[in-house]
Amino acid sequence: MKLKFSPTTPFLTIGLLLLMGCGSTAIVSTPVENIDAVPLKVAELTEAQEKSWSHADLITDTIPGMSLNKAYTEIIGTRKGKKVVVAVLDSGIDLKHEDLDGVLWTNTGERPGNGVDDDKNGFVDDIHGYNFLGESYNEQLEMARILRLKLGDAALQAKAKTKLEADYTEAGQNKTQYEQILQAVSQSHEAVSTYLGKADYTKKEVSAIKTEDPNLQQNIAVLLQMFNFSDSIPDLLEEIKDGIKHFSDQLNYNLNVNFSGRDAVGDNPYDLMDMGYGDGNPQNRLPDEDHGTHVAGIIAAERNNGLGVKGVANNAQIMSIRAVPNGDEYDKDIALGIRYAVDNGARIINCSFGKSFSPNSDWVHEAIKYAASKNVLIVHAAGNDGLNIDAVENTQYPNDYGNNPDQEISDNVIVVGSLTQNYGSEMISSFSNYGQKNVDVFAPGSGIYSTMPGNTYKSQGGTSMAAPAVSGVAALIMSYYPKLSASQVKKIIMQSGLSSKNSVILSGDPSNAKGFGEISSSGRMVNAYNAMILADGVARGRVRI
Repeated sequence: MKLKFSPTTPFLTIGLLLLMGCGSTAIVSTPVENIDAVPLKVAELTEAQEKSWSHADLITDTIPGMSLNKAYTEIIGTRKGKKVVVAVLDSGIDLKHEDLDGVLWTNTGERPGNGVDDDKNGFVDDIHGYNFLGESYNEQLEMARILRLKLGDAALQAKAKTKLEADYTEAGQNKTQYEQILQAVSQSHEAVSTYLGKADYTKKEVSAIKTEDPNLQQNIAVLLQMFNFSDSIPDLLEEIKDGIKHFSDQLNYNLNVNFSGRDAVGDNPYDLMDMGYGDGNPQNRLPDEDHGTHVAGIIAAERNNGLGVKGVANNAQIMSIRAVPNGDEYDKDIALGIRYAVDNGARIINCSFGKSFSPNSDWVHEAIKYAASKNVLIVHAAGNDGLNIDAVENTQYPNDYGNNPDQEISDNVIVVGSLTQNYGSEMISSFSNYGQKNVDVFAPGSGIYSTMPGNTYKSQGGTSMAAPAVSGVAALIMSYYPKLSASQVKKIIMQSGLSSKNSVILSGDPSNAKGFGEISSSGRMVNAYNAMILADGVARGRVRI
């Protein structure tokens, strides 16, 4: 399932490294000793900072971004790098978006629209990637499919049944709660809007209202409480509506044992050899099929067109592979999607999806090993359940280990948790999974502003947003140091990040706190500036990793 919706309201060292950079300019990486001395940011972020905080520098801006702006200013400058193909294995992408149409990978061996596999790669009319979902989009979670199709043994089916029943009950309760909140907030918003004569207003304006009307007083009290969750009541109403849709989709599709979204595709998704399905058009099919578009923009939105947002990587080309529905992805689609990306020139594959059950995980593991053999890096989102995924009962798929959780099957997968804008004890996103073995690094993932279908833009949160931030940094490294291997790039990203001795709150629960260094294998947050310096040292043979 694509890692998308993550309600944010209750209701609902690298050590000091000195290397020579461009020419003869001495560039010094951020020393870890400075990090915990950074003052906590008291002032609220400006609108501009909100939209680009992930590119900020922790030392100068006191925002735990990736020092991306600093990397461009002080290291990259006017240097020309090589193009790097990044496959976005996700939902469909708006290929016509104003901020993405100039960064799409194009299969030059294929002639568009002639219904012929011109380049003989086994896929017809795959100009900008491939669509493994046909015209389908809404889909079950894997545990619902296990019960519908009686997959696996009795133990697997019992586990799936227990979890599905619990999740179905929770989704129903959440939907009811969100509907009640929507009704209360909508009523209060309408009353206050009428009183003030405006559709949008500030907390200060609401607080200043003086009235003896008990109904209006109650409406004011509701809105003042809601301002704790958002600076804009109209925006909050849209978020609540999104929540209702999310829980409705869970009840109608994801957790509905009787639903089958795959019928429109026409293949047997549990037969890896049943191929030839799908088509060459990975364009999003619905306006709210927006996940892939948002992810793509984080990686590579055009940086110099004066529009919207700036992607992390300036030389990335996006290959769109539509394989993740509104529900759990099929192991078959992911395995074939990885192989498609590898065979068609991708150096990086971004995987912002995950699930709790994977009947054919071996297909995906073989594809991951195939990618490793071809020197391709896979960047995977850690998940949005606020869990320690080192625990066996919290296993997430896909992963980079087989039957033995203590032994990786390859060295080309990097798993990413999510950071907030708030440096200190609250810098781990409440939804983010963590784990000292199975999460590698953390990167910005809360409130990330990026591209949306129809030439629009929006902030979304999730480890789905943190993973493409890392994919973008990896693309930067590969662009300017193309001889580095996927394994080296992974190690560079992990070793060059900033660490902290802070204790951080996990799962949004103050009683659940650990040292930042204890919740990932690297104990670090990704830093593009340091990564470029370390990459330079490794590429020149001055540093061993």
